[in-house]
Amino acid sequence: MPEPLPYRLACLCDLRDAEGRILFIHRERSPNKGLCSPIGGKLDMHTGESPAQCAQREIMEEAGIEVPIDRLHLGGLIAETAFEGAGHWLLFYYRVLGPVEVPEKTIPEGRLAWHRPEELETLPLPDSDRQVIWPMIRRHDGGGKRPGFFAVHIDCRGEALTWTVEESFPPA
Repeated sequence: MPEPLPYRLACLCDLRDAEGRILFIHRERSPNKGLCSPIGGKLDMHTGESPAQCAQREIMEEAGIEVPIDRLHLGGLIAETAFEGAGHWLLFYYRVLGPVEVPEKTIPEGRLAWHRPEELETLPLPDSDRQVIWPMIRRHDGGGKRPGFFAVHIDCRGEALTWTVEESFPPA
């Protein structure tokens, strides 16, 4: 029997500016080196950090802004089996409610840059993001209202991704 893969807990943070652009990191480090990802990172297991506290911390560390927890909307749970063959992930997707201002800059993980939603089709994204996560985010966006919620399981084993939507609530 093969060795079990580690399971990691992390958050993804969707920050938008007043023009509706999305903040991405053009990653210089693994995971997703060479690709674009939203701000995010692993929960601090040693301190017992909550997913919302993790999102708050990651936004401060990577974007340099403080976002109160009441502006964080848990919009999705994403379980990825065998991502990059290296481990399983449980991702808490948070949408920051309301616009934020963050200058484009280089941080240790890569370069922060704003992109219009229609640019997602041409950005270098991980397959799971392109095929599953961003389509789910768009479907639950809310268009100015409070976004909805989704839970999805993505199986990254094999030649092609397979996924199951386990829960889905439309925007309020």
